[in-house]
Amino acid sequence: MNPSIRFASLAAFMAFAAPAIADPLQATLYKNPQCGCCEGYAAYLRENGFNVDVKPTNDLLEISRKAGVPENMQGCHTMFIDGYVVDGHVPATIVRKLLKERPPIAGITLPGMPMGSPGMAGTKTEPFVIYTVPKDGKKPEVYATE
Repeated sequence: MNPSIRFASLAAFMAFAAPAIADPLQATLYKNPQCGCCEGYAAYLRENGFNVDVKPTNDLLEISRKAGVPENMQGCHTMFIDGYVVDGHVPATIVRKLLKERPPIAGITLPGMPMGSPGMAGTKTEPFVIYTVPKDGKKPEVYATE
């Protein structure tokens, strides 16, 4: 193939592929107005290629409940991204795994506020266990461990 044609083909491919690669994932994160670690989590996500719109609310428990997250499985904040709920300080790698695999669930959750998780202070002392948020009334199952 002629080198100039090869270059033109590559340039055309890059022009179309670059915007798709560069576009950040859009997310909306609901948090308690006084919570600082949620801001830390949003900053962590932004550093990892997400565009996060943070919305302070006093109705966080209700938002999580309506999204299907069982009360005993709720995390510190509730995020919605590409049709899924992500509750708590879930690592970006696991959020990306969810969005790539697209399982038939409502979302995922990392319950509580584990030390050393993204946005939280301290040192990670044990693996983070991320659970499914089922759509069908089934019990949550382990989705990933990191």
